[in-house]
Amino acid sequence: MVILSLLILSGLSFFLDFTKPNIKWGITFSAKYAQDELGLNWQETYIAILDDLKVNNIRLSAYWDEVEPTRDSYDFSRLDWQINEASKREVNIILAIGRRLPRWPECHDPQWLAGLLKMEADQEQLELIDLVVKRYRQNPNLKMWQIENEPYLSTFGNCPPLDEEIFKQEIALTRNLSPLPILITDSGELNLWVRAAKTGAEVIGSTLYKVVYNPKIGYFRYPIPPAFYYIKAGLIKALFGTQNIIISELQAEAWHTEKNNLSQMTWEEAAQSMDLNQFQNNISFAQRAGFEEIYLWGAEWWYFLKVKQNNDILWQAAKTIWP
Repeated sequence: MVILSLLILSGLSFFLDFTKPNIKWGITFSAKYAQDELGLNWQETYIAILDDLKVNNIRLSAYWDEVEPTRDSYDFSRLDWQINEASKREVNIILAIGRRLPRWPECHDPQWLAGLLKMEADQEQLELIDLVVKRYRQNPNLKMWQIENEPYLSTFGNCPPLDEEIFKQEIALTRNLSPLPILITDSGELNLWVRAAKTGAEVIGSTLYKVVYNPKIGYFRYPIPPAFYYIKAGLIKALFGTQNIIISELQAEAWHTEKNNLSQMTWEEAAQSMDLNQFQNNISFAQRAGFEEIYLWGAEWWYFLKVKQNNDILWQAAKTIWP
């Protein structure tokens, strides 16, 4: 009887709705991903996202291999351009900084880093944080610093093990240089956000994925109700005093297979994990989970579908998010 009651309650939890009014919607953008994996003109893609979708909140990344391609020689041209174009349109910016940042392989190390001892690499990493924060901290459209990306998700990415002491130093250094809130991201499905909350970050950013792909089991759908995220967020806020918890990465992009990346997959293949119905369902799910700020993952791919495959179904659906 107890087990039956728990099963009924679990089933009913899928229908609970914690939707908040006036949700703030945004996207993550990676020029590197747009150009190198999808074969797009990244500037054209970025301007289309800003001017056609009319996105007003965006998360960008200061990739180490782009910013410092040669040791102590810096190139901010690509990131400057993105930030300047967003600022012209008064778009709110989250800037991700550090060694591990959004998009595969997560750690975007410059080639010269491999030849250094760990102590030297750690110092270079902190110098990078110092340089990037000082460069952009006066920009009025910059609203938040994200330090590292899902640092406690050790099962994903080509990265060395997290050095917690260096991570803490990155946070302390950023706080010393800028009063802006700090965002620490974590997996919504695989982690409890406890370690992320213990950093003292003002904001925790969660992923939210519904359909993933694994070479051993194929496509897998997470059997998690919206209430799971809502309750977990409430507990983290109560236990650690976290000011805000957002969705920093809402799945709105297909999951590629081990054989093909998204530029090589047909719409029929990609639709196994992301079609219009899944796109709309994921948005509805994130709303019902009670989040007030949600960043969609996959805007570059929507544009790829539009210009490379003559399929604008997701692009047109996204345009309704930012009226």
